[in-house]
Amino acid sequence: MIAREIGIDLGTANVLIYVKGKGIVLNEPSIVAIEKDTKNVIAVGKEAYEMYGRTPEKVKAIRPMKDGVIADFELTEIMLNAMIKKMKARNLFTRPRILICCPTNITPVEKNAIREAAERMGARKVYIEEEPKVAAIGAGMDISKPTANMVLDIGGGTTDIAILSMNGIVSSASVKIAGNVMNEELIKYIREKYRLLIGERTAEDIKINFANVYKPSKKEKLEVKGRNLITGLPGTIEINQEETKEALQECVTKIVKSTKSVLEQAPPELSADIVEKGVILTGGGALLTGLVDVLEEELTIPVLIAETPLTCVVEGTGIILNNKKLLEEEQD
Repeated sequence: MIAREIGIDLGTANVLIYVKGKGIVLNEPSIVAIEKDTKNVIAVGKEAYEMYGRTPEKVKAIRPMKDGVIADFELTEIMLNAMIKKMKARNLFTRPRILICCPTNITPVEKNAIREAAERMGARKVYIEEEPKVAAIGAGMDISKPTANMVLDIGGGTTDIAILSMNGIVSSASVKIAGNVMNEELIKYIREKYRLLIGERTAEDIKINFANVYKPSKKEKLEVKGRNLITGLPGTIEINQEETKEALQECVTKIVKSTKSVLEQAPPELSADIVEKGVILTGGGALLTGLVDVLEEELTIPVLIAETPLTCVVEGTGIILNNKKLLEEEQD
């Protein structure tokens, strides 16, 4: 039987695709490598990521998604079609119904851009749903009851915060401070302090495997390689964990401030529920060492990481696609 229902988490950092009856069939970086002159596609996904920051002048590796929305229509379409070919499952995409997730508070123009991209892929019907709602469902929350559930979804391009009740969003915020900006802040900090230029992949590795934003240790050190901006030659420096906290302090502070703002908008009865249940963290940013401790200290409520934070959104699309009642509630 041909699956005709597909969920897509079209993220700034990664594209995840769920096919009804098959589960998550694809999870790859949202990157396309093209020839500058001819615009021919050389690679997409994992292969393009391997080239990121390492290409010759005539080749460019590009992220077609920016801040959670489509920045380049044509490349996004090329990327998705190439990923489908890679899956050898084009028949799965014959006039399907597609559920695509987007950040909260995106404009109607941005929403239409996402819808048009899906329609050009051959979708029979397109549903657009807000990421924090789908992430909450994917994290196992029952948002159908008249009680509050709060989710903090930190992706690559946006951080989406929402309080949900009775299948709807009561209060929310979407800020363009997330994983990619954290990488940029680490690059900026090392450039300004050590006059060493590092790439995005190196910054990502520091963030995931070394950074600590809560009570970091000065004794924990990491060797970082890049290009010395004074000599122009390859160089190596050593950083400690305390410096990563300093580099990421502004990002973390803005996420905390936005979370507090959403909490302040909640009705008192729902606030009482959140004090009891706490906040669920989803997205790659949920794994930043020390972030849970910072949030608990600042918000004075429990903060928990979802069981599978990296795939909550696409798993949520799967639950919605398998639940006719939930799917009927989505806008078309």
